[in-house]
Formats: sequence, C-alpha cells, structure tokens
Amino acid sequence: MTTMNTTIFTRVGIFLEMIKFAHTIFALPFAFTGALLAAGGVPTLHQTLWIVLAMVGARTAAMAMNRLIDAEIDARNPRTAVRAIPAGLISKGLTFIFIVASTALMLFSAYMLNPLCLKLAPVALFFLLLYSYCKRFTSLAHVVLGICLAAAPIGAWVAIRGSIDAPALILGGVVLFWVAGFDILYALQDLDFDRAAGLHSIPVRLGVNGSLWAARLFHIIMIGLLFTLFFLMHLGTPFLIGILAAIAMLFYEHWLLRDGDLTKLDAAFFNMNGYISVAIVLFTAADVLTR
Repeated sequence: MTTMNTTIFTRVGIFLEMIKFAHTIFALPFAFTGALLAAGGVPTLHQTLWIVLAMVGARTAAMAMNRLIDAEIDARNPRTAVRAIPAGLISKGLTFIFIVASTALMLFSAYMLNPLCLKLAPVALFFLLLYSYCKRFTSLAHVVLGICLAAAPIGAWVAIRGSIDAPALILGGVVLFWVAGFDILYALQDLDFDRAAGLHSIPVRLGVNGSLWAARLFHIIMIGLLFTLFFLMHLGTPFLIGILAAIAMLFYEHWLLRDGDLTKLDAAFFNMNGYISVAIVLFTAADVLTR
C-alpha cells in the first residue's frame, strides 16, 4: 500500500511539474482582482471557492492539453525533450485522464457559480484548445494565450455579477496584452528551433530586436488599459500605486532583456511577472477595502 501511495503521489508531482502549476501565480491573482472589483469588496466564501476551482480546472486542462498535443514537437526540441511525456515519465493516456477530470472540474465549478458562467465555459475551452495548435499556422499564438488567461478576470467578474460589463473587458484586455507581451519574450529561447521546425511565432517573424519592441508595445497598451480602468471605475490611490508598481517592474523586466540576453529570462519572465500580478491584486484589495 505504501509503495502504491508513493507511486500515485510521485505521478501527481510529475504532472504538476509538467503543467507548471506554479505558474498559476500569473492568472489567479487577476481572477481575484476581477472578483474584488465586481463585488466592490470581498466576495462570498462560496463564490471564492468555486472561482478558484474553476481557475485550477481550466488552467490544468489547458496546460495538459498543450503538453499532450505538443508531445512530438517537444521531443525534438532539446529544451523541452525533458518534459514528462517525451521523457516517458507520464503516459499520454494518463495525461488524457487528467484533462477530462480537470475539464469536468471547470464545468462543474461554472455550474455552481451561475448560468452565464456555465454558458461561457465552452467558449473558454475552445480558446484553450486552439492555443495548442496556433504555433502550427499563425504567429499570433501569444495573443491567443493572452485571450485564454484574460478569461480569468472576466470569468471572475461574471461569477460575481452574472453579466459581462465594460470594466471586466478592460481588465481582460490588461491580462491579454500583459501575457502576450511576456510570452513573446519567453518564446525567444526557442527561436532557432521554431525556425528550423517551421513553427510560427512573433520571434520567428520579427527576430530578436523586433520581438523586444513588440513586447514593449504590448506592455505599454497594458498600462494604458490599467489607467482606463482606474478612471472608468473611479478607483483610488492604492490602485494607482499598484499601476505605478507594475510600470516599475515592467521597466525592470525589459531592462534585463534589453540586449536580448536570455540568461536573465527566468528573472524577467517568472519573478517579475509573478510580482506584477500579486502587486495588482494586493493594491486592488487595499483600494476596495479602504473605501
């Protein structure tokens, strides 16, 4: 029994590493941001619980689908050949079971929130599936990924309000351009492989320097949308401080990669963007809770 339990926990651990569960830090805080703004305070425990479970289910299904669909490509790429499926650490069949379970969790969580959440869930699943195929035919995969993660704050807003309103779409736009921008930077490390394999990305189309400028433009748009949300919802000083903190961290992120030096990619990609998402939700909470 002990050996069996160890095997199960080991496989779950491998799966969580495969889907980069720690990267949930990017989208989940923005889901909380959407919920806080929609509620004008703290959502109920019921709403919070099912928002979190819907987020976990959606992201887990999306990443597992991506790893399953890209398994053959990952096996040929030296950087990704060590991932669980191409390395033989986890089977495609077991990955498919995880996808089905995660999708069921997402749909049930949407059902527990409100009818509109459940109606919109298939739309989110469509984009999650579409993203995994995008690199085969379009350079805009980064934008599609941004759309996928933009569903987090929009979905949380719908979970609270039962409607799609302008502030939710603007916050979704913030996430879209933020994610698309840093995903362009992340894709730089696969530039040579993607070119050789005939895959599409903004780095393949624009090269290193063009990609750096594209990411900068996307992040400028992100900041513009944050200011739009600030004025539209008549938010206060704490939210404004959060915007300024995001600007400072984005500047540092781009400064680290200013010459296309990918040795600093981990600090620029994971650390800075994790800090940005956490900063936005904390200053949003401070804003709505001190009114």
